[in-house]
Amino acid sequence: MEDGVKVGATICKMQYDKILKYLDIARQEGANVLCGGGPVTPDDPELAGGLYIAPTVLGDCTDDMTVVKEEVFGPVLSILPFDTEEEAIRRANDTEFGLAAAVCTENLSRAYRVISKLEAGSCNINTYNAYPEYIPFGGYKNSGMGRELGEECLNYYSQTKSVYVETGEPWCPFE
Repeated sequence: MEDGVKVGATICKMQYDKILKYLDIARQEGANVLCGGGPVTPDDPELAGGLYIAPTVLGDCTDDMTVVKEEVFGPVLSILPFDTEEEAIRRANDTEFGLAAAVCTENLSRAYRVISKLEAGSCNINTYNAYPEYIPFGGYKNSGMGRELGEECLNYYSQTKSVYVETGEPWCPFE
């Protein structure tokens, strides 16, 4: 990796093993590892013992591959070429998940048009994994319910009650 690139450790051994399994399955299903693809040991001795996986880019991916259809939650990018904008949107939405999406393009009109049609709860344009604390975060479909962060997350901890008070002559037929 280039100097200055930061990659965090995997959160736990179970997730680390799960990501490595996804990479093995991807190879078995025909994906080509263009870079990364396995464990990495940082040079910094203070990081020894961490569960690090090299950022991985997979080529020759198809829509039916496990690594494409499921949420890996690791440093893995699958490349799937497309011919038209409509095809890309259809294929991106053809999943039971919808946590996040990103569109990278110099054409911002296209970016806004595409992102508005993607069935994902947290979307980025020309960046990825940028979630300021004041922006609600959460997914669509089977990628969770509710929102974290932002004012909207407070709804999860609230129950709304409406009360209307008439300040004129009371009306109560039950007296």
